[in-house]
Amino acid sequence: MCGLLAMLTSNSDASRFVDAAQRALPCFRHRGPDAAGTWNDDDAVFGFNRLAIIDLEHSHQPLRWGPAENPERYALTFNGEIYNYVELREELEGYGYTFNTEGDSETIVVGYHHWGADVVNHLRGMFGIVIWDTQDKVMFAARDQFGIKPLYYATTEAGTVFSSEKKAILEMAPELGLELDLDYRAIEHYVDLQYVPEPESLHAAIRRVESGCTVTLTPGGAVEAKRYFAPKFNVIPVKSGEEQKLFDRIAAVLEDSVAKHMRADVTVGSFLSGGIDSTAIATLAKRHNPNLLTFTTGFEREGYSEVDVAAESAEAIGVEHIVKIVSPEEYADAIPKIMWYLDDPVADPSLVPLYFVAQEARKHVKVVLSGEGADELFGGYTIYKEPLSLAPFEKLPSPLLTGLNKLSQILPEGMKGKSLLERGTTPMETRYYGNARSFNYQQLERVLPWAKPEWDHREVTAPIYAESTDMDPVARMQHLDLFTWMRGDILVKADKINMAHSLELRVPFLDKEVFAVAETIPADLKIAHGTTKYALRKAMEQIVPPHVLHRKKLGFPVPMRHWLAGDELYGWAQDTIRESQTEDIFAKDQVLEMLKEHRDGVSDHSRRLWTVLAFMVWHGIFVENRIDPGIEHKDYPVDL
Repeated sequence: MCGLLAMLTSNSDASRFVDAAQRALPCFRHRGPDAAGTWNDDDAVFGFNRLAIIDLEHSHQPLRWGPAENPERYALTFNGEIYNYVELREELEGYGYTFNTEGDSETIVVGYHHWGADVVNHLRGMFGIVIWDTQDKVMFAARDQFGIKPLYYATTEAGTVFSSEKKAILEMAPELGLELDLDYRAIEHYVDLQYVPEPESLHAAIRRVESGCTVTLTPGGAVEAKRYFAPKFNVIPVKSGEEQKLFDRIAAVLEDSVAKHMRADVTVGSFLSGGIDSTAIATLAKRHNPNLLTFTTGFEREGYSEVDVAAESAEAIGVEHIVKIVSPEEYADAIPKIMWYLDDPVADPSLVPLYFVAQEARKHVKVVLSGEGADELFGGYTIYKEPLSLAPFEKLPSPLLTGLNKLSQILPEGMKGKSLLERGTTPMETRYYGNARSFNYQQLERVLPWAKPEWDHREVTAPIYAESTDMDPVARMQHLDLFTWMRGDILVKADKINMAHSLELRVPFLDKEVFAVAETIPADLKIAHGTTKYALRKAMEQIVPPHVLHRKKLGFPVPMRHWLAGDELYGWAQDTIRESQTEDIFAKDQVLEMLKEHRDGVSDHSRRLWTVLAFMVWHGIFVENRIDPGIEHKDYPVDL
């Protein structure tokens, strides 16, 4: 686990950029405080911050490898973990290759030499990779299937630079000749969705390599991207009476995934919220580490804490459990730091408690497991039940649907049946926008006077929907969430907030072998018997305590609605809006009015306000240079 920086120059003048690369490395020291280094030849500059997890004494990067006839042909820098590196190493040794280290990084570059770009289909893990082939003068980069690990890039006349964090590219902007104009289209997407969708960033000249994609480029050439992972949700029908075979397959593949994710030369712990996903992971992890530590967080306000639930699960599976309670004061103080670590804002209030539980976990372990991805893969969100309630509408002829839709528009707000009628007569492509959205278009126009209707969320979702026309409705929703909410919110906060504390987060559900089983599950075994994730729950009957199986999903609930209306955050929000230099973006008078409406109980604007406030703090740091986030460079023990 680490942070990478790689530049391919246009004019074979790499030495000109070494100082800039060295200056940029401290921007993401938190990703790898154990070691740092740079390497360059005439064409390329590599920089690296290492968090040592496997082969602590060796496997330093940038890593050089080559065949006997050219032993330093390749240079590699890599962020992530390859969980099947032991098996890959054995396979490649069988082809006659030799290795100089015991780590997972070397298997990537040897595999690239053997398989070329197809190496990504052999990797089971999370990764951002850059390889420079000094012989053929080709740079290769890739991201893992789901987008667990980030990879930003920017191209100017000077060349192309890749980095695990955007702030390193911003630091190199003067040498690169990089324009730092904001992308207003991306801003509208952010305000609409509460995250910046891939491949965008809020800076127009900086993009992201998308999840499940590889790129190649040559000196002075353009970045050429190619998708290698295209989830199809190829459902395999299950005969009546044979459901248990599927449940056993799910249990077996998840058990194998957790076993692989426990590979480390340092201590591995687990986040535990008390729900089925995190409890399953922690239970399986304990098989490999009997002294497993688990961690959770909560708030003092009643109804906004999973502490008791998590403690109950921890006791049931027999693990030592550590709790962090977050106060409103701590919450507010941490916001600038969090926005700095994020690179681009994500308006998810659960980022903040995650920041504190990660901080607590890092005192005890270097790696944690978590249950992210189970909902997207196994059908866990309540909204996925919607196709069941709307099924009767599918049988109606189009003219009748059109008429009923018009009727739904004129019915008064709050009237019983209005919402059902509206949703049932609206195509999924218009109705379902992914698992989060802060504003409807009228609300968006209120705070963004320049907003364009053609830039709303449908611009993001339309090309994704176009890839799923042959899938069933539940699978289409899952597929959309894989490319929107999951990689835009869940995995960004999973990576950035844990790496803020030099803590590696591993997500065993988001494993290609787990997905290979999950995508085959028929819709009636995902949503069944009044519950979600039905097949997963049945599979977990043999693993997790019974009281967890049907527990309502909570996540990390945050009392944002109460705090923004009360003494806790109202004054802070007011000051943030008034001091922000974002008049060219937001109608600040309207944002202040929304805050007042929220306080007075006129409307619950908490999510919308948080979306705007998060952006304003981000803008104050990265554009105005007005807010000092107070980042500290911390040192941790390498061997923990």
